[in-house]
Amino acid sequence: MPLQESWHRLTAGMEVNELWTQFKIEAGESSRLYRQDVKAHAGSPVRSWTRPFRVVGYLFTSVLHKLSPARRVFFLITVAFALMAVLHIHYFILTQGVEFILAFGGLLILLALILGDHVSMQRDIEIAREIQRWLVPRRPPNVPGIDVAFSTRPAKTVGGDYYDAFLRASDGPLLIAVADVSGKSVPAAMMMATFQATLRALANSTNSLSELVAGLNLQVCTHSQNGRFTTAFIAELNPATGQLAFLCAGHNPPILRRANGAIERLKSDNIPLGIELGEKYATGHTHLEPQDLLIIYTDGITEARDEDSSAFGDARLLAIAQNTNAERSAMTLSNIMRNLDDFVGAAPQHDDITCMVIRRT
Repeated sequence: MPLQESWHRLTAGMEVNELWTQFKIEAGESSRLYRQDVKAHAGSPVRSWTRPFRVVGYLFTSVLHKLSPARRVFFLITVAFALMAVLHIHYFILTQGVEFILAFGGLLILLALILGDHVSMQRDIEIAREIQRWLVPRRPPNVPGIDVAFSTRPAKTVGGDYYDAFLRASDGPLLIAVADVSGKSVPAAMMMATFQATLRALANSTNSLSELVAGLNLQVCTHSQNGRFTTAFIAELNPATGQLAFLCAGHNPPILRRANGAIERLKSDNIPLGIELGEKYATGHTHLEPQDLLIIYTDGITEARDEDSSAFGDARLLAIAQNTNAERSAMTLSNIMRNLDDFVGAAPQHDDITCMVIRRT
């Protein structure tokens, strides 16, 4: 029993097949940088007897360059001891056994240092995730006549998707926002944080929706690095009348399911934020009747892939919206996420996933 309990703690209760699936996913993610380096230098895929040696050389160089200078020298000395042991090159007291011990011990020291870095970095990323959670609402706003539900899943510990829903004033319209910063992980999360701060600041002014988005575009253009841009759907909903002003900046057009089952897409010809500083953003208008349903989402849903690399696609999401009854928004959202999970199965998540469901009651 103690051995079984120890194994349970070691594996966190996961089965062998689950451990193997997790290992493959993590190995694929961790080796991505090395694969990119090898592809960038390997050249044309012409087969020759030198190609395997070139690939090994590029891989070794890639690993070497990712180490600090001090660790780089230490690693080369360790490799030298290993080669000396294999080639039977001995000096003074350096017998083959001593050389193997020095090489093995050196690699263990490097492994311990890298693991220490990883743990420290992971702790910092966990703190960043908590900060990012503070930036988005944990509960939907309590607005009479409007039922809101939302969910987000970053592909990494932190992500670049953003969602929000709040009243611009105590008696003002409900501001709705779903945005997707290009890229993933920490750089995208930092852009997401500045986007949130700017949106909240501009929402406190009396600017129109177009002016608000122009201010957001200015912020994204100013702080964008390495060509990063942001797609966004931003709207103002009057809870009393159902009037909806919206702006879709390069984002997936949300799905509007009417109470009679008709499907509409809220499209507008606007480019993403952060591309053109002087871009004029046009606003569209529609009206939500009682029991009309609005589904806003990022491309992490429609581009999610199963183990055969097939995409979830718009058609499946439209089918779910079409078959939705007069239920709470939380139920519709749960149905979407459950269908997505069933489709993806054990395949890894490659992009941030965010979905917001709004129904006028």
